[in-house]
Formats: sequence, structure tokens, C-alpha cells
Amino acid sequence: MKYIGLILLAVLAVIVLLLLIAVLRTLLMPSKTSTYVADEPEEEALALAEKLSKMIQYDTTSYANVAEVEKFLGFHKVLEELFPLVHEKLEKTEIDGNLLFYWKGKSSEKPILLMSHQDVVPAEGEWVHAPFSGDIAEGKVWGRGASDTKASVMAFFQAVEELLSEGFVPPTDVYLASSCTEEWGGDGAPKIVSELQRRGIELFLVCDEGGAIITEPIGGIHGNFAMVGVFEKGKADVKFTARSNGGHASAPSKGTPIARLSAFVNEVETHSPFRKKLLPEVSAMFTKLAPYAGFGMKLVFGNVWLFGPVLKAVMPAISAQAGAMLKTTIVFTVQKGSDAYNVLPQEAYVGANMRFIPHQGEKESLEIIKKVAGKYGLETEVLHANDYTPPVDIHGEAFHLVEQTIADTFPGLPSSPYVMTGATDAQFYQPICKNCIRFAPVIYGPEQMKGMHGLNENIEYNCLPGAVRFYKNLIRAEK
Repeated sequence: MKYIGLILLAVLAVIVLLLLIAVLRTLLMPSKTSTYVADEPEEEALALAEKLSKMIQYDTTSYANVAEVEKFLGFHKVLEELFPLVHEKLEKTEIDGNLLFYWKGKSSEKPILLMSHQDVVPAEGEWVHAPFSGDIAEGKVWGRGASDTKASVMAFFQAVEELLSEGFVPPTDVYLASSCTEEWGGDGAPKIVSELQRRGIELFLVCDEGGAIITEPIGGIHGNFAMVGVFEKGKADVKFTARSNGGHASAPSKGTPIARLSAFVNEVETHSPFRKKLLPEVSAMFTKLAPYAGFGMKLVFGNVWLFGPVLKAVMPAISAQAGAMLKTTIVFTVQKGSDAYNVLPQEAYVGANMRFIPHQGEKESLEIIKKVAGKYGLETEVLHANDYTPPVDIHGEAFHLVEQTIADTFPGLPSSPYVMTGATDAQFYQPICKNCIRFAPVIYGPEQMKGMHGLNENIEYNCLPGAVRFYKNLIRAEK
């Protein structure tokens, strides 16, 4: 008993020592504040808002597996009117409505590609400003595509337009790309990539949407932060089917298809089969954000080496977005059973969307969920799947270039690595680029986040001049 007591005292002493070290580290950590606000000349911001408004007014809604090339060719005419020098000076390639521009630089080493998509999701419901009005009001540009992602397209086209007007020649080759199928994961971006592969192009950097300047990225962290996406999770659409002999509802047997599906859904929802892990990129995010937090959050965020298990437990409570950075997720989105209330279905199914994390990628995650479904006699059909993208090296040259460009463009704006839980066109560029970074240099506050794919999408136009400057600085930078 004496030795057990000594061991317990030793363990307690180690715990106290580790806590003291963590507290001391936190006390010594400088407290910082994000001071960046978009304070731009009204005249310049309004001029850019007018250009974005004209782009929004042209409806570029895309639908899965529907080719509407003529629609996008019409939008290209709008771009040509707004950015004449880009179309006069750069080499343009149009591929079934998808755009690729080439700007020859002083060197062909380390070429960069700036991109965002032309297409938008359908605009349904009652809007305060009509979805394709492009209204400029209340300091914002309103309409479908304002934030997702015509603001980015406008900004990098405008950046090149201004540089061309100055007679500037970039230090390295620059490409501009914009697909018309991003919103439904279509073949637009792959067609652009195929064209670049045909030319033998290996890109040093791709800068796409995904991350952005986010207002309060995590509850309790106040101000604006440049959240730079360094990889995106994989995804799959999966169908789970239960079968039976059917029958009349007046004499049901146990284990009907819907009952088995319900039990399966309940187990997955209440006891996630996927393992949580703090990836290096997520740990780096917390370390970067720690100085901007209050003492309690700073203690935890700044000492991930000690409080990692705590973070894994509380992150889902902080936000669904934060929780999704820890593990593979699955959410049930579709269901179908009998068409009549008094008929037991011979077949019923639920559909789910999965997002794969690197430590349990596509193969392992699908095996796990198939095993759970098998307990309830369900058939699993994978309708579509692609794995996560390899992370960008957050200590590498390309990531540092983007971080430095952010610092040079937006004084007082902190930056941090970020995990993209959604999907972007950047995923298709992995075969020709190791540094696919997801960062749109525009401000997304709570209102903008809510409006993307929802009602009343808008962007505050005072952030547009900064977005143009970011792309100009990125193009100017020595690679």
C-alpha cells in the first residue's frame, strides 16, 4: 500500500507540474487583438461593386449533369466588357464554358494559377433583394454569387486588368481559371486540368476559394482572421437499403425495413463510429489563434500538447465546423419507404453524405460504415466517392508566400491554417500542383456565411479593393 501511495503522489506531482508549465506558458504568451477592418476609399469600392453587380445580374445557375454552354458564353461576354485588357493581352482558352487564361511572365518556373468558379446554385425562396438584381445597398452587393464566388472572380480579373494597364510583366507565368460546374462537382475543372497537362504545365501554386477572411472563426475569438485552407476532406454519397417481403401494415413483423434503417441511423448519430484526431494543421490553427483568446481558451489552445484530449471532446460543442475538422462525418439526407401508410415496403433506403478525414480516409471510413450497416442487414451502395486531398506543407514556401502576401496586403490581419470541410474545384488540380491553397481574400461575416447557398446572399463592398490588392501582390511576388 505504501508503494501505491507513493506512485499516486508521483503521478499527482507530474500532473501538477504539467499544469503549472501550461499556466506559465499561457501567462508568458502575449495577448493579441485582430485590428484589421476594411476601411477603403468609397469611390474605389463602389466602382468595383458596380463591376460585381453586372456579373451577378447575369444568371449563371448550373444544374447537375445539364450542359448549358451557351449560358456561360453569354457570361464571358460580360467579362470581356468589364475586363477588356485581360481579353486583349492574355491567351484565352474556352472549353465547354470553362475558362483558362495564360499570361506569359519573365520566367516559366513556378507558375501560379488563380481561380474561382462562374456558376452559382439555384436561388429559391423570398429574397429582400431579387437574387439576380445585383443591387448595391446598405454597403453591400446583393445577389446569388456575390460571395460564392463572383467577388473572387471579379477581384483577380480586376487585379490583372490594373497590372496590364501599368505595363507590368509578372515575374513568372500566371494562369486564370474559372469552371462552370463547380457547384455540382462536374467535369469543368478536370477539363481545364487536362488542357494544362496537355501543355506539360506543373503549377507551383493554385489559389482557389475555400478559406477567406472570417469574422470570429471560432466562438470567443473576436475580429477578422485570414483562414487559409490547406486541404479538403474527401466525400461520398452512400445509399443504405433494407429489404423485406413487404405486407399489410395490419400484421407487421419485427425488423421491418424502416425499423432497421432507423436503428442504424440512431446508432450512427448517437455513437459515431469514426475516430477523432487533432491533425497537425488543426493543432497549428489553435496555436495561431491562442493569443487572441481569453485566458481559459488561451490556456487550452496554446497548450495542445497537454489539452489535446480536452479539445477533441469540446470542439464539436464549439461549432459543427470545428467538430468536422476532427473526424470523418456522416449525415443522413435522403429517405424513401412505402408510398402508402398501410403498406410495409419491400424496400426502403436512406441516403447519406460522408466527408473523409486523412487519418481515416475513403477506404477505411467506408469499411467502418459498411460494418455498422451490416449489423442491421442493410446493403451499402457507394454512389460516388473521392478521397481527401493531400495537405499543403504549412512550413513550405507556397504557404509562406500566401501568408506573407496576406500580411503585406491586410495590416493587422492574423492568418492561420484551416481545414476545408466542403468541396472545391482545387481538388482536381492535385495531379499538377502540390500547393493547392484555398483562400478568397474577401470578408465573410455571419451574414455572408448564412447567405451562401441560402437566402439574401451578399458581400460587403468595402472589402473588394483589398481583394484586388491581394491578387496584385501575389502576382507581383517573387516566387
